[in-house]
Amino acid sequence: MTSYVENEAGADFGFDICQVVDAVMEETLTEENCPYEAQVNLLITDNEGICEFNREHRGVDAPTDVLSFPMICFEREADFSVAETDTAQYFEPESGELILGDIIISADRVREQAQKYGHSVKREFAFLVAHSMLHLCGYDHMEEDKAEEMERKQENVLSALGITRDN
Repeated sequence: MTSYVENEAGADFGFDICQVVDAVMEETLTEENCPYEAQVNLLITDNEGICEFNREHRGVDAPTDVLSFPMICFEREADFSVAETDTAQYFEPESGELILGDIIISADRVREQAQKYGHSVKREFAFLVAHSMLHLCGYDHMEEDKAEEMERKQENVLSALGITRDN
């Protein structure tokens, strides 16, 4: 498993960002029964930076907390067998890892939302990584039942890691 983290915002959250990313990524992929070692890119930016990505890729001229850019077009959530149809596109040639996609997180929003929801910055950051990892695994939250499923899965990942609203 490989995560490439670029912290262009220079965010210091008071914990090891890479360690949290790797733990959440590994737990999510375990929960989703991913049979492959995987690779994810994560960019930490600020509200201005994520607004630019949001405008460019979604046509929304506003900052958001997290953006997900999956590499795999899943037919069913977490059905990783679809990647086997085009190994040249979905697997990194040197490492053999499944390339899941890219995550962009606003450091400003991590801090704002942690304060708003009354939990730690670590919990908010981990939540956003888990949320985005599920998107990279083919989940969405456009329908109420799908949103509930994602919420449950996010909480399962964070609970398994001992990252609760209390810490």
